[in-house]
This record gives sequence, structure tokens and C-alpha cells, in this order.
Amino acid sequence: MSYSIEHTADRAGADVDSVERLVRLGIVEPDLEGRFSPADVRLIQVVHLLERAGLPLEGLATLVRAGAFSLDFIEAAGSRVFAPLSDATFADLSERTGIPLDLLLVVRETVGGPRPDPEDLVREDELSLMTLVELQHGLGFRPQAIEQGLRVYGESLRRIAETEAEWWRTEVQQSMLARGASEDDIGRFAAEHSPRLSTAGDEAVLAIYHAHQGLTWLTNIAAGIAAALENAGLHTRSQVVPAMCFLDISGYTRLTHEQGDRAAADLAERLRRIVERTSVEHGGRPVKWLGDGVMVYFPNPGAGVQAALKMISAISEAGLLRAHVGLHAGPVVFQEGDYYGQTVNVASRIGDYARPGEVLVSQEVVNHTDGSLVRFREIGPVELKGVAEPILLHVAEAADSR
Repeated sequence: MSYSIEHTADRAGADVDSVERLVRLGIVEPDLEGRFSPADVRLIQVVHLLERAGLPLEGLATLVRAGAFSLDFIEAAGSRVFAPLSDATFADLSERTGIPLDLLLVVRETVGGPRPDPEDLVREDELSLMTLVELQHGLGFRPQAIEQGLRVYGESLRRIAETEAEWWRTEVQQSMLARGASEDDIGRFAAEHSPRLSTAGDEAVLAIYHAHQGLTWLTNIAAGIAAALENAGLHTRSQVVPAMCFLDISGYTRLTHEQGDRAAADLAERLRRIVERTSVEHGGRPVKWLGDGVMVYFPNPGAGVQAALKMISAISEAGLLRAHVGLHAGPVVFQEGDYYGQTVNVASRIGDYARPGEVLVSQEVVNHTDGSLVRFREIGPVELKGVAEPILLHVAEAADSR
């Protein structure tokens, strides 16, 4: 497959003059008939973006001609990463599929770009997303739900991509430079190893994603079966409301000031291990990390209290700063991978009120907790900032702590 210079410029998001300039500089070489390959399109696309970022193309051309820097890695690994523009506009797709234009425009934002105009060309990787959007739209999914799902995909995968880039910077670039390698050596290393790393990374992401799908699908399957059994009079479901847990580290800001950002980052990583392992063991899931703390969702308040007590103990035994926890049970709203509502707000305020080393819970949590595993000490109604009515609070302790 080969393209004319005009088609090449269109697919790379450049203009003909820019392509001709790259040819004169020796960065891109057309074939004997003056046509360009798909690899050339990707190279033009990347170089065009580099120029927009402020890099001088003449300097880059000098490095390439001198053999001091190779762009071969773009051809070797870029086919999976740098997607050219298609021949269709967003307006074209909307008219052809019947999908609302505003919903299609969100796709560009999902992959990290600015909101496009209706007449902008769709990238080929975005066309792959359109398949899912078109299927969901055809099944009657609400546009708002589709948009929320796309944004969760985008935000989650952005974090993965940034983590991979940081791996490359620290584990490859910095390591090789420290051993005396040149930037060209790194480029050639990338050309050799990036394709395999990219393929392995894709497979790992899909494997983890499918494992998480299994857990979430099981929850829906169990709920569906339980509802069917209940409707048939064969089973009665116990009504247990979920609980939100806020764990914060006391003195985190002071540690950052006294020992620096690296010490704070190390503390956050150790805290993450403890919280993730303990919450998952008790059926919970960390939802949002807050710098010096974390919000955790528990489908069962009693399990949430047990997990909170174990987290407090493990953090203390690990020699970390002291933690404090607040829990509240009640209905929540799930949206874009996060939880919202009054239950979340009250749990956060309870966490703020808790003292170092303390697990504070509301009466609603006590009502849904097995007293044989945990005991509670009432401290009375407490007025919390931002909460209209006083909240009856209890200090939770392990049943065998006396």
C-alpha cells in the first residue's frame, strides 16, 4: 500500500508543504514513484507533532544524517501506537451510524485529545472505539452511560500508559545513559525490544482486565440468580447496605516537608500494599487514592470494620505513621468508577473527626455488624462539619482487644 503526497499529508494531519520539507531534510524518503508507505505516514505524523512541541527539525535532520540518532523505532513499534487519520469525519460517522454527534466527539477526548470539530477527520484507532459505541447505541444504552464508560476507559488507560512511559524512562533511558550509551543507542534498543514489550503489555492489560471482569460479572450473575430465586419464593435476600471507608495518615504533610517527596512517595506505596491486600481480603475495593489517604468501598459494613481494624494494626506494625479511619453505611451512587452521595460525605467527615489510631463508625455501621467479631464503644452524638444533624458515633475495637 502506498499513498500520494496529498493523501499522505491528510492521513498524517499535516500539509503538503510540510511533507515536502521533510523530504528535503532527508527525514522521510518516498519511493521512486514519489509515493509514501504507511510507515512514512506514521513518521511524518510523529515528526510533525515533535515540531509543534518546539523541537527544531533542521537539528533533528542533522542528527539523523550523521547517524547520531535513529528514527527506526517509530517504524518498529509505532504501528501499534501512532494511528493515522482516516478518510471519514466525525460528522460523516454520525450521519452514517445514527449516533449523536456530541457522543462521537467524546471519543477524541477519551484518547487524550482536545474536543474535535465535526468536520475533523477520525483517527483509525478511534474508529475501533466507534465499533463499541455503535453496538451499545444499537442496544439502547443511554448516551450518558456510554460517555461515562468511555471516560473511565480513557482515564484508567492513561494511567497505564504514563506508568509504562515512566518505566521506560527510569529502567531503560536513565539506566543506559548511566552506562555511557548514547541517545541513538537507546533508539536502536527501542527498535529491537519495543515491539515485544508492547505486545506483552497488551496481553497483560487484557489478562488483568478479564480477571476483573470475572469478579464483577460474578456479582451481577449472583444478584440475578438471587432475584430469580426470591421471585420464585425459594430464597430471601438479606438487605445489607454498603459502607464507605476513609483512611487517612496522620502527619503525612509534615513527613513530606521534613523528609522530602521521595519519602512521602515510598510511604504511599507501602500504604497502598497494606490497604489493597486487606480490603480485598474482606470483599472491599480501594476506589480513590487521596495523597495521604484512600477511600474504600465495602459491600458489607461488618467486613469493612474488620478490614479497617486490620489496616490500622498493619500500618502501625509496619512502622508507618499512625492512621485513622471513618466508616458510614448507606446508599451510594456509582458513576464513572467512583461513588457519590451523602453516605460518602458523612464517612469522610467521620474520618476527619477520628483520632490517630482510631476507627470511628456510625450507628448505621453498628447495626449491620456482627458483635461477636467486633465491639463498639459509644462516644455519643457528634456534630460534624458539613453534616446537618449530629451523628451517633462509636469507636470500633477487635472483640479480643481487652
